[in-house]
Amino acid sequence: MKTLILHGWGGSDAPHWQAELASQIAKNYGTVSFPLLDNCHYPSKNRWVKQVKTILKDFKPDTVVCHSLANTLWMWLCEEDNMVEIERLFMVSVPSLQTTEKTIKTFFPCPQPKNIYAKEVHVIVSDNDPWVEVDEAKAIAKHYSATFTTLENGGHINEKSGYGKWEWIEKLVMEKK
Repeated sequence: MKTLILHGWGGSDAPHWQAELASQIAKNYGTVSFPLLDNCHYPSKNRWVKQVKTILKDFKPDTVVCHSLANTLWMWLCEEDNMVEIERLFMVSVPSLQTTEKTIKTFFPCPQPKNIYAKEVHVIVSDNDPWVEVDEAKAIAKHYSATFTTLENGGHINEKSGYGKWEWIEKLVMEKK
């Protein structure tokens, strides 16, 4: 299994759960790519799309784990030509498709692509995430026939809300199929 981990706005360096996940995969002799996307504090949708298209072509992951803005990035990638279907997609802390934050404005509004290019999709959100309402996240999950998990008081599911080492996601991502 080859796992690509895509961070959101500002990156997901340690002690963020994505950094912990990348470390766990590597410790267990898994194949992982956890790239720092270009200019992560002031991201450009076009630059990120171009960068990740190259990574997808070269790395050919089976599993992709997105956090926050990376979910929006994935949706934009699904609008591109030559997108290849993966086995599993984990969409954690999906932001609203109508987000109006000025620094990341090139990503929004985001269309909801017809095809998400994953055989198995898991949407995981918190009931108090400041970037999305649970109902919108649930509608996104339903649109893709995804499993849907709501965490209680998980905030934006990052290190600031207590999600450093996160054994539940590690188990889900690393389970053998």
